[in-house]
Amino acid sequence: MKILHLDQNHPLLINQLSDAGYKNEEDYTSSKSEIEQIISEYDGIVIRSRFKCDSTFIDAATNLKFIARVGAGLESIDIPYAESKGITLIAAPEGNRNAVSEHALGMLLSLFNKLNKADLEVRNGLWHREENRGIELDGKTVGIIGYGNMGKAFSKKLKGFDCKVICYDIKEHVGDGNATQVSLKTFQKEVDVVSLHTPWTPLTNKMINTDFINQFSKSFWLLNTARGKSVVTSDLVLALKTGKVLGAGLDVLEFEKSSFESLFSNEIPESLSELLSMDHVILSPHVAGWTLESKEKLAQVIVNKIVLKFE
Repeated sequence: MKILHLDQNHPLLINQLSDAGYKNEEDYTSSKSEIEQIISEYDGIVIRSRFKCDSTFIDAATNLKFIARVGAGLESIDIPYAESKGITLIAAPEGNRNAVSEHALGMLLSLFNKLNKADLEVRNGLWHREENRGIELDGKTVGIIGYGNMGKAFSKKLKGFDCKVICYDIKEHVGDGNATQVSLKTFQKEVDVVSLHTPWTPLTNKMINTDFINQFSKSFWLLNTARGKSVVTSDLVLALKTGKVLGAGLDVLEFEKSSFESLFSNEIPESLSELLSMDHVILSPHVAGWTLESKEKLAQVIVNKIVLKFE
C-alpha cells in the first residue's frame, strides 16, 4: 500500500510503516487543490489538521482505503461521506489522553492557587500574600463533560485529591470507579469545577453559552482542553465579570483556525481582548496534548491501528 504523509510527525511513524512493507511518500507544503490532483495514486493518507478532508477531496481520492489523523478528533474529515465511500477512519485519542489530563490538572491547580498572578506580581516587586490566598481541591466536586478517553484520563488523575468526581455524557453507562455518571440537572446542581473533554460536533458547538452557564446552581471554575468553538467567548467573559464563572483555564479558543496552527489573521475580537486582560484566566496555545511523550505515543497508535487493520 502507498501512503501519503501530509504533516510531519514522529519519525517512528514512517520508519515502522516502511518496515511493515508500506510505501511512504511525504508532501508537507502543497495546497489542498494540488494534493487533490495526485491523491488518487494513494491507498492511505496520514494527516493532523492541515486542511479539511471534505467531499471534494474524498471524491478525488478514488483509491483511498484509509485516512489516519494523528490526533484525538476527526472533525476535519467529512465522516459520513468518507464512510459512504468505504474509507476507514483512524484517530489516536489514546496517544495524548495522559498529556491532556496532566495539562488540565495543572491549569486547575494554578487557578486555585493563583500561581500565574502571584508569579507576575513577585517579578514586579509585589509581595501580596493575603490577596493570593488559594483554595484547595480537597472536598470540591469536579464535573467532567464528555467521559471518553480524555475525560476518563482526567478523572484518574483526580483520584488522589479527595475530591468528588462526577461526569455527564450523552452516552449511557460510561461512568466508572473514578467518576459517577449523573444527569445534566444533577451535574449543574453539584459541581464546583467544569472540565470539557468533548469532541467538536453540532451538539457541542457553542455549548457553553450564557443560557447553559446560568443553569448552574453555584459559581464554578471552567477548564477547556477540548475544542475552542464549544465555548462562546463573549458569554464566558460576561460570566467571569459577574462571578458566575470564578476563573477559567483555556487551552483552546473560539477564534482558532481550523488547522489549530494559529489564532486569527485579522484584529483581535473585543471579547478575546477582554479575556486576555483577566488575571483569573489561564491560557495556552492548544498544547494540552502536545508533549514530547505524546508525539511518540500518537505516532505509535496510528502505526498499530494501520498495521492491525490492513495486515
